[in-house]
Amino acid sequence: MDSRDPLPLSGTQWSISAAGHEAVIVEVGGGLRAYRQDGVDHLDGYATDEVCPGSAGQVLAPWPNRIRDGVYTFGGQSRQLNLTEPERHNAIHGLVNWASWHLVEQRPDEVTVGHDLLPQPGYPWPLRLRTRWSVGSDGLRAEHEVTNVGTEVVPFGFSVHPYLRLPGVAVEDVALRVPGRTRLMVDGRSLPVGAAVVAGTEYDYTESRRIGDTVLDTAFGQVDRDSDGGSSVTLTGPDPGTGLRIWADGQFGWWQVFTGDTLTGERCRRSVAVEPMTCPPDAFRSGRDLIILAPGDTWRGNWGIRPGV
Repeated sequence: MDSRDPLPLSGTQWSISAAGHEAVIVEVGGGLRAYRQDGVDHLDGYATDEVCPGSAGQVLAPWPNRIRDGVYTFGGQSRQLNLTEPERHNAIHGLVNWASWHLVEQRPDEVTVGHDLLPQPGYPWPLRLRTRWSVGSDGLRAEHEVTNVGTEVVPFGFSVHPYLRLPGVAVEDVALRVPGRTRLMVDGRSLPVGAAVVAGTEYDYTESRRIGDTVLDTAFGQVDRDSDGGSSVTLTGPDPGTGLRIWADGQFGWWQVFTGDTLTGERCRRSVAVEPMTCPPDAFRSGRDLIILAPGDTWRGNWGIRPGV
């Protein structure tokens, strides 16, 4: 790019490809803008010169989802985060999804990007984040590392926010399987107020079934684990062989599923966001599944998308 050219709204673009799979990673947020196989888009992404809509493909750290009033207590001290969801008076989606990430290393089929999160009033601890994105015959893979480079213990949670799309299949016709035995019940601010067993309810997706007109913006817990300790969510279409599997390793014990009903314009209910999370919403306040990183500790977690089921 000529230095006089305007910078794309999503920043520098890093493209990787192998075995018919292609992905585009962006500077803004270090997130996933596009993923396709043999020219077929599996991700409901966005254009190069477009501000990321609906947190599509973003990395969410050092917390996923929402924190009530942006207020939490850690180490005996109360902290106030900026209210990044002001209409609901919440702090949402962490601190790195709009930050500038830098290139660490690149090969044709993989790219590693990083961001150094500096201390700030609401989160006064430094973290070093690195993500290795890769593609190959087995699909897309993301390998995340987050290191506490400070001198104090820190609270931490992690998620990613990809929107999955089956070409030509409406959300209503997608058959969804989520291995969560419980779901969080939420208030009008999308904050948890309790939990319920999903068995026998409209939220029971432990066996694959059509979404229909169900509205989902739901965190599923008590996840059934695979033999390797991880878990996966599947989306399948009416036609045989049409489907996607999003998997995550044992670091992720929650799945958030969002059918996009609150998005505006053509994005409304066009795809399904499926987010592996290490902890539920408001974990900085509840402490539930909150990760505590000691000085020098590194958290590592992996997830990916496989076309076909």
